[in-house]
Amino acid sequence: MLDFLRIFFLTEGVLTLTEEAAAQIKRLQSEQADSEYRLRVFVDPGGCSGFEYGMSFGAKEDGDQEFEDRGISFFMDSASLEYMKGSIVEFDDSLHGKGFQIKNPNATNTCGCGRSFN
Repeated sequence: MLDFLRIFFLTEGVLTLTEEAAAQIKRLQSEQADSEYRLRVFVDPGGCSGFEYGMSFGAKEDGDQEFEDRGISFFMDSASLEYMKGSIVEFDDSLHGKGFQIKNPNATNTCGCGRSFN
């Protein structure tokens, strides 16, 4: 119930990470050669629905804003922020899991793989 309330009240926030997503990001971040690298969450034109989600590690770039959730610092540029505000990042590595998935309340349509939207 607490996670539901946390997600409910943070939908006005930038981006919410589930516990599983945060744990996986921490594992991946520990493997980075540069300890200053942070998670970057972004939107690019492309994919089968018009826009595509992306996540990578890197240094802060001009125009980036820095945010934090569940102890994970991450960067987003202002254009991506407009498309993704209120989104939830999940991670599922079970047998039928799809890895990272983004649930975006702003998307009017998503493709079958869940990696692109419009």
